[in-house]
Amino acid sequence: MSDLPAYIPPKVWTWDKANGGQFANINRPIAGPTHEAALPRGKHPLQLYSLATPNGVKVTVMLEELLALGHAGAQYDAWLIRINQGEQFGSGFVEVNPNSKIPALLDYSAPEPIRVFESGSILLYLAEKFGAFLPSKPAQRAECLSWLFWQMGSAPYLGGGFGHFYAYAPTKIEYAIDRFAMEVKRQLDVLNRRLAENPYVSGGDYTIADMAIWPWYGALVKGLAYDAGEFLQVHEYTHVIRWADDIAKRPAVQRGRMVNRVTGPLESQLHERHDASDFDTCTQDKLQNSK
Repeated sequence: MSDLPAYIPPKVWTWDKANGGQFANINRPIAGPTHEAALPRGKHPLQLYSLATPNGVKVTVMLEELLALGHAGAQYDAWLIRINQGEQFGSGFVEVNPNSKIPALLDYSAPEPIRVFESGSILLYLAEKFGAFLPSKPAQRAECLSWLFWQMGSAPYLGGGFGHFYAYAPTKIEYAIDRFAMEVKRQLDVLNRRLAENPYVSGGDYTIADMAIWPWYGALVKGLAYDAGEFLQVHEYTHVIRWADDIAKRPAVQRGRMVNRVTGPLESQLHERHDASDFDTCTQDKLQNSK
C-alpha cells in the first residue's frame, strides 16, 4: 500500500484551490456563472454547445446518424465550448445548463426555445423528436433505456473514478486506482457478456444505448482512453472489441467524432459544424494549414 501518511478528514471541509491536479483551474464547489458571455446562435433550429469528450461525442454521433437517415430537421450548428478555459461557466451556457457541463442543446423549432442538458437526456429527446434509434415496442424500449441509464450511472466510475486517479490525479493512490480498476473491469465484463449474445447492446438493433456507451467503453477497449489498455488487459473483452469496431466503421460515427474535436491529428478536428459541407473542407483546410 501507499507510504503516504494517513489522511484524517478535518471536522469541516474547506476548498483548497490548488488541489485537484490537472483540472484545479476549473473545479469549484459552487454553481452559477463566473462571467458574462452570450452564446452564439447559427442558422439551424438545433444549437449544440459542446466539446468532443465522450459525452459530447454521443450527441454529435446521434445528430449525424439522424441526418444519414434523411431527417433534415436534425441539421444543427455545433459550437465549441472549451471546458479547460472555463467557457462552460459563462452566463449564456449556464442558462442552458445550470450544471455547467457539456453538452447542452437549444431547440428553436418550438414556439419557445427548449433547453436540454445531460447527454443521456439529449439522446432521448432527439430519439423521441425524430422517432429514430429508440424501439417502439415496450419490452425493447425498456431494454434500450435500461442500457442508456446503465451508461449514465456507470461511466462516472470509469471517468471521474478510474480515469482521474490513474491518469490525472497529482498523486498516485494505490487504493483508489485498485478500487476503480476493479469496477471498470466488472463493467467491461457486463458488456462483454451482453455482447456475446447480441450484436448491439440493447439487442439486434443499433440504438441510442450504443451511441451512449461506445464513446466511453469503445474508446477504452481500443486503447484511446487513459493509455490504460495493457493495465486493464482490455484484449480479454473480445465481444466489446468486435462491437466497438463495428460502430467505428459507421460513416456517421466517423463524422460525429470530428465535431468539436480539438485534439488528435489536425484532419480529425472540426472545431465548429454548421453545414454538412464543413466535413468536405475540414481536411483540406487542416492539411493546408499544417504545411
